[in-house]
Amino acid sequence: EVQLVESGGTLVQAGGSLRLSCKTSGFAYEDDAIAWFRQAPGKEHEGISCIRSSDGSTYYADSVKGRFIISSDNAKNTVYLQMNSLKPEDTAVYYCAADPEGIHDSTWYEDRWYAHWGQGTQVTVSS
Repeated sequence: EVQLVESGGTLVQAGGSLRLSCKTSGFAYEDDAIAWFRQAPGKEHEGISCIRSSDGSTYYADSVKGRFIISSDNAKNTVYLQMNSLKPEDTAVYYCAADPEGIHDSTWYEDRWYAHWGQGTQVTVSS
């Protein structure tokens, strides 16, 4: 019943921008935290960003801070990831995930908090 569906991944040139969407359904979105993760071949699974739906608090990994912006549209039950100044190193499958317990501040990036995951969307950044 709980579903998260990512969209927006595509091929983009280095220095360009892209916006990913995560549409949620089947749960009380406004009471959850939603995070973006990414997985690239040969690299560790990485938490990118998180937003707490109740108050809009946001968190970012150092690797994307200043380049990516997470936001939400509660009326649409959708979370967005605006990706700017893209680099080839950003190439990965991007996943969104929902934490029904809310936010876990300093450890928001740990997989164990997230009960529901989307199927992923591929982002490829060409040099």
